[in-house]
Amino acid sequence: MDRHELRNVLLHTGLSPEAFELEGVHEHVPLPPDFWFLRRASDGRWEIGLYERGVHDVRETHDTEDAACRALHQALTGRPAPS
Repeated sequence: MDRHELRNVLLHTGLSPEAFELEGVHEHVPLPPDFWFLRRASDGRWEIGLYERGVHDVRETHDTEDAACRALHQALTGRPAPS
């Protein structure tokens, strides 16, 4: 799964577009006060976490975009990502 597929799946489940941000695919202007994010880390890995009050709180780091997308889907929906 990549960020484009994840965006489509999350929006299809009825999740608010303001609930998440996916680097380069689904970004906010202006920023909501809080949301989950997925972004590429400086070392090339992928980070997911929570943005609150101007601070990015990284909760997990993954080696692949697929693993990060699946982890973010689980965090936002409470269910495993579809295959």
